[in-house]
Amino acid sequence: MAIALMALSSVFMIMATDLPIGWVRGSGPGGGAFPFWLSAIMFVSAAFILIRELRKRLTRQQALRHFIDSVALLDIGLVVGALLITIGLMHVVGTYIALPLFLAFYLRVMGQHGWLLTAAIALITPVVVFLFFEVTLRILLPKGITEPLFYPLYAFFF
Repeated sequence: MAIALMALSSVFMIMATDLPIGWVRGSGPGGGAFPFWLSAIMFVSAAFILIRELRKRLTRQQALRHFIDSVALLDIGLVVGALLITIGLMHVVGTYIALPLFLAFYLRVMGQHGWLLTAAIALITPVVVFLFFEVTLRILLPKGITEPLFYPLYAFFF
């Protein structure tokens, strides 16, 4: 997995160099700076993980063990399934309905947290996401059938 992450990081770094990765006089960091340096950090982190695991195997022989047990595989399957459903729902009911549903499922079912924490995070996160992406960055996220509900907010913020 570490080798795969290193390869992916390398691809991302190469792709980021299509844009300037250094400081652009008068405007700040170039458009490729954030993806390049984030990918470089990911590459170095994966390299450290690879080195650590190779050292463990060289210093002592470990008994063969399963990479993932059945309980972890079930959890991963549930999360992947929930993410796929969330992505599908985003285009139907919108991000601001699909996101809290996913968070509620993940926190309550997978994390077994209480209803108060689950409700707080599931309700606060979409508000923060809306303010950050739509108001601050002006990046519109999919709203599906709920888009008419956002017209008053657009009139207020824009």
